[in-house]
Amino acid sequence: MRLTVVGGGSTYTPELVDGIGERSGIDEIVLVDPDEQRLRVVGDFCRRLLAHAGSPAKLTTTADLERGADGASAVLLQLRVGGQAARYRDETFPLEHGCVGQETTGAGGLAKALRTVPVVLDIAERVREVAPEAWIVNFTNPVGIVTRALQLEGHTAVGLCNVAITFQRRLARLLDVDHESVRLEHVGLNHLTWVRGVRVGGEDVLPRLIEQRAEELAEHVELPAALLRRLGAVPSYYLKYFYTHDEVVARQRSSPPRASVVSDVERNLLKRYSDPSLTAKPDELMLRGGAHYSEAAVRLVSALTSDGRVEEHVVNVRNDGTLAFLPDDAVIETNAQVDADGARPEAVRPVEPALAGLISHVTAYEQLALEAATRGGRDRVAAALLAHPLIGRHHLAEELADELVRLNAVHLPWAG
Repeated sequence: MRLTVVGGGSTYTPELVDGIGERSGIDEIVLVDPDEQRLRVVGDFCRRLLAHAGSPAKLTTTADLERGADGASAVLLQLRVGGQAARYRDETFPLEHGCVGQETTGAGGLAKALRTVPVVLDIAERVREVAPEAWIVNFTNPVGIVTRALQLEGHTAVGLCNVAITFQRRLARLLDVDHESVRLEHVGLNHLTWVRGVRVGGEDVLPRLIEQRAEELAEHVELPAALLRRLGAVPSYYLKYFYTHDEVVARQRSSPPRASVVSDVERNLLKRYSDPSLTAKPDELMLRGGAHYSEAAVRLVSALTSDGRVEEHVVNVRNDGTLAFLPDDAVIETNAQVDADGARPEAVRPVEPALAGLISHVTAYEQLALEAATRGGRDRVAAALLAHPLIGRHHLAEELADELVRLNAVHLPWAG
């Protein structure tokens, strides 16, 4: 099995490669990236990782997408159009208007979608020419919007996020049980999810957890314990941007943007990776983010390319009536049955109005964001911003649209 990683020059790639061992069934890993200098440094370090682990997997690198994807069983997308410089702008310009500055939601998230969707669709079309049977596993943010764009163009694509697997591991430690025995009831949209059940041995222990350990759970997701008790569920930590928006904005205004932090981490990591004596992941890699992503990605690829085996994974998948209040072609993040035929969402018990309302609202925004990303136009950008629950005011949407287009004009052919 050949796994191609588009965006393979990322400083996070060694974490992915380290998760690929003898039992993964992956024979070859191909790292594709237009930045050949980074690709060389990251690729050489990844080869040392594999050799040190005794893995039989072969690793190759190339800047040529078609060559790298030719014959691939799965293609993993983990790219960032515009790099950390664009991320810095995404995280700062909304703050000037009193809005959260974040790369996957709000105005910053829309900017990233506008830059990313056309590039990803171009990549997917080129992959289809040389590997028509390959699964596309999308880890590129905003995952829900990008995955929906891929699916609407007929690509066999599924989206992946590390929120669910990270929370599963944390809960297992809290419960002092093996993580394999913990099953989450996970529902929502990418970066807009709630855990509504935690089953261990068939018993839902979430009510007891909230009653007895609400403060610890709340600390992890950076939200008030009283909110968890009110909801009877645990929101993902991305929901702090919705439930405590103004407090988050105040903190962001007095703290360095995450892009600045990550840029420093990346420089240090590339320096470490360049050391030919380094054969294990450096501790600094933990600062990069994306905990457990490698494990989730390897397990998902294995399930998608398996022969008859069916596994449960939390993925971003086509709704197809699972949440009756959303369009069928919306992409939701939930538990799904996965095998070589794809991912099929499991049945979801009725969603509480407080959750369903926010899910519906953000889905409407995502649909308009996708229209802006694929069709272009400043007015479509403003319409998407107006529909976003974190913006939703006419004058604010108009101001943000003008600034967003100006800052990203180099990536938007229609903006000239």
